[in-house]
Amino acid sequence: MPETYGQFLTDAARRLAAAGVEAARREARLLLAQALGLEPGRVFTHPESPLDPAQAQGAEALLERRLSGEPLSRIRGEREFWSLAFKLSPQTLDPRPDSEILVEALLAALPDKAARLSLLDFGTGSGCLLLALLSELPAAQGLGIDISPEAVAVAKENAELLGLAQRAGFRVGNWGEGVEGAYDAILSNPPYIASAEIETLDPVVRRFDPLAALDGGADGLAAYLALLPQARRLLKPDGLLALEMGWEQEEALTNLLKQNGFSDISLHRDLAGRPRCLLSRLN
Repeated sequence: MPETYGQFLTDAARRLAAAGVEAARREARLLLAQALGLEPGRVFTHPESPLDPAQAQGAEALLERRLSGEPLSRIRGEREFWSLAFKLSPQTLDPRPDSEILVEALLAALPDKAARLSLLDFGTGSGCLLLALLSELPAAQGLGIDISPEAVAVAKENAELLGLAQRAGFRVGNWGEGVEGAYDAILSNPPYIASAEIETLDPVVRRFDPLAALDGGADGLAAYLALLPQARRLLKPDGLLALEMGWEQEEALTNLLKQNGFSDISLHRDLAGRPRCLLSRLN
């Protein structure tokens, strides 16, 4: 068992690198800091600091979780998104950089970013999409809806930690049911994986993201069929709707948007160049 910070870091980095983990030294440092409740810089700059047996066992337990394939973000309970830190829980998706495309698309479509806009986020999860937008729109207010009480609690905590709680509300609900008002923009990253394809997903996604946030029904479109009529009801005339989607769903989702009264549909691609987001306006 390692007796100092430095000994743990050297051993952990070696084992992580052997397991194919990139930036193994950095991850070792973050795992040790998590186990000790310290800032990562503290363990890096004081390699001679002693580890008692209980601390070493705690750090080893986190390392074993990482070596088993659990994402570092899940172990630490935190993920960076839009250069902001977001708390996670087992009932929230782990935000991915590709979802930032939705934020970029909406911001680019808003003519006046200082306006008093109202935003609505269906399936808010950690609140990352809504809170990222509010961080860029100083006069905007937003409401996030999620069917999971635990996810709503995490989103509220993130709003507090980011200093956005006075402009962001969150509630438990089923899409737009029970929601009233008229919104300038609605956004959603709903479950859109066809049920039969869940088992083919990356093991990290399949094992650690909540199934309810992934499974979009037999054809992956169930969530869109439920939320589009609500979006039509709740958007202001000419309001914006931004939806994340699977890369093979562009045609099907475009047809659904048109059937529900949306037009001016534009496609936005992810970091790999694949279709990822459709932005549209209510006729």
